[in-house]
Amino acid sequence: MTNRLPIKGYKDGLLISVGDGEWKKVQKALIDQIEEKEEFFKGAKVTLDIGERSLKAAELGTLRDKLSEQGVTLFALLSQSASTEAVAETLGLSTHKSVLRGDTAGIGKAVLGGESAILIRRTLRSGHSVKYDGHVIVAGDVNPGAEILATGSIYVWGKLNGSASAGIDGSVSEVICSLQLNPQILRIANVNRGTGKSVIKIKKRPEMAVLKDGEIKIIEWDQKSV
Repeated sequence: MTNRLPIKGYKDGLLISVGDGEWKKVQKALIDQIEEKEEFFKGAKVTLDIGERSLKAAELGTLRDKLSEQGVTLFALLSQSASTEAVAETLGLSTHKSVLRGDTAGIGKAVLGGESAILIRRTLRSGHSVKYDGHVIVAGDVNPGAEILATGSIYVWGKLNGSASAGIDGSVSEVICSLQLNPQILRIANVNRGTGKSVIKIKKRPEMAVLKDGEIKIIEWDQKSV
């Protein structure tokens, strides 16, 4: 698929923004993207930002049903159309932008090695969850109780004390890097390392987790390679 819809993660799920264009085509693009990354979207709660677009109850209901068939829950709808927000509320959807403002602050797009990435310029605290289709870069700490899930690699320019899962679509070449690696859960592709407690002895040096011979290995992180 050529026209990918931008996705951001926040503590209540995924925020997906859709632009202009015929609604049927936009809806198909969204479903195609979900089917393409089935493991990434499985069980996700989605907030859809449709901007100035106006939708009727039947259109919104159809989308909700299609997402449900993919194992995705339509949690909220953000719209500049008062009538569309009213329709969303009748379907039991949240329409409050204030829910998102604090969670998306300090989050922006980036490029890493020519590939899509998201840059988070803040510390992720307990209860925060970031899920992204690409690489994730955090300029801050990841506290215990916070989690990052990415189809790409994860780079934390701070302490990684929470949970990190890279290559969640099955990619075995992704890595997890941190200036201080002390995660609760560490996962690359389908290989886990962790039981809910600290799984790595703390070392005061940058480290990188890689998948080798079916196991997650911890090696020194050469930051010049990023």
